[in-house]
Amino acid sequence: MAKAKSTKTTNEEPIEKQLWKTADKLRKNIDAAEYKHVVLGLIFLKYISDAFEELHNKLKSGKGDYAGADPEDKDEYKAENVFFVPEIARWSFLQSKAKLPTIGKEVDNAMDAIEKENPSLKDVLPKVYARGNLDPTSLGGLIDLIANIALGDAKARSADVLGHVFEYFLGEFALAEGKKGGQFYTPRSVVELLVEIIEPYKGRVFDPCCGSGGMFVQSEKFVAGHQGKINDISIYGQESNQTTWRLAKMNLAIRGIDSSQVKWNNEGSFLNDAHKDLKADFIIANPPFNVSDWSGELLRTDGRWKFGTPPAGNANYAWIQHFLYHLSPTGIAGFVLAKGSLTSKSSGEGDIRKALIEARLVDCIVNLPAKLFLNTQIPACLWFLSRNKANGGYRNRTDEILFIDARNEGVLINRRTKELREEDIQKIAQTYHEWRKKKGKYEDVKGFCNSASIERVKELDYVLTPGRYVGLPDDEDDFDFNERFTSLKKEFEAQLKEEAELNKAILENLKKVKLV
Repeated sequence: MAKAKSTKTTNEEPIEKQLWKTADKLRKNIDAAEYKHVVLGLIFLKYISDAFEELHNKLKSGKGDYAGADPEDKDEYKAENVFFVPEIARWSFLQSKAKLPTIGKEVDNAMDAIEKENPSLKDVLPKVYARGNLDPTSLGGLIDLIANIALGDAKARSADVLGHVFEYFLGEFALAEGKKGGQFYTPRSVVELLVEIIEPYKGRVFDPCCGSGGMFVQSEKFVAGHQGKINDISIYGQESNQTTWRLAKMNLAIRGIDSSQVKWNNEGSFLNDAHKDLKADFIIANPPFNVSDWSGELLRTDGRWKFGTPPAGNANYAWIQHFLYHLSPTGIAGFVLAKGSLTSKSSGEGDIRKALIEARLVDCIVNLPAKLFLNTQIPACLWFLSRNKANGGYRNRTDEILFIDARNEGVLINRRTKELREEDIQKIAQTYHEWRKKKGKYEDVKGFCNSASIERVKELDYVLTPGRYVGLPDDEDDFDFNERFTSLKKEFEAQLKEEAELNKAILENLKKVKLV
């Protein structure tokens, strides 16, 4: 998969890493959850200002197609799908005020002015810059820092550079926030895997719990990376957290992706489905795991529950049926769920899973490694559902399900977090593609993948855990229990030590501000 290139510096450290280090120093005592809106809002402002200035200069020159054009006419910008930026919001104006004590108010005014001129950005941009906990010197430093993101030859591709920096910062803020960060951000490697497997080249892409929009950005990147046409896919989304929805709108706008069908309402997808009539070609999602307060008791007779009424105390099987309800007759869905969804029999979940399997809708199950997700330690898996397993351009696999056990894939990026490498993603995706296509070169691999018949799944009482089907790899037949126990014990002791150090640091900080 093609990835956005990092702009390298002379010491070979990518620009986004340098920027992050500097921006993080300027954060001082501001909580990461709050600070992300400060920084990401400025990056977005730089992006729309750059795009505006580029067109503004062309209109001003009056050459060729721009002869006789008025550079201050809003319609000229609308025609080119560029946001109109009023003078008080242009980056050059703000940078000239960066050293003034009133810079916070100037940026808030800029955000207000942009929203007034561009209805699609109404209630999207942060106005947090004049708050007392963000000192003007730090804000001025951030403005100067972001001003250097796209210089020289990078200016022409500032949207790509700024988009890459925006995406990188989203991930770093999610890591900095830890558990809370996972609520708005799905790890990039998981998104890449989902997208690489379902290949959303052309059609309608839907995510009914879209967070900060990562699934959509990756879908667009995927199409571009495979020489497709970006305009061949259209984006539909819904998000119940307004703050997260704002991040999604900025994330999509900075990529030039039409986000008009990415909706917000605080009731959420179950109670207030913003796309009732949509039948999507691709559904990619990471719904929250095991949600108990999803208003299930109010939806006992909902028309979406074709395969059984999901329990009021757990939304997992409500999400699965919501996805199926919105899937076109030839559509494919790929989504993350808690691993417990593969085996649970409580409150009728086993009966719903049996009905889905008997209806030949389950195409593939992938068991994921631990430590991929920032907001939960609950083991996770990927489900892939297909409405048309008979062909759809591929071989007839109606009576089969592919099981992939990817628990041993990926690498640790720190003590608590793992990510899938490009080679891991390709290994898993290519296994699925070879299995699915006509005359593919698929083979069962002990300990990793198995193509099981529906009859075999029935024999195992409709349990979908990949480990039940793939078995142990040959090199694990002589599994050393003592060695594994010692290894886990060391990991646990290291984690306890790290938490003790963190608690000590928090206590010292509290003493400094005289709270204890």
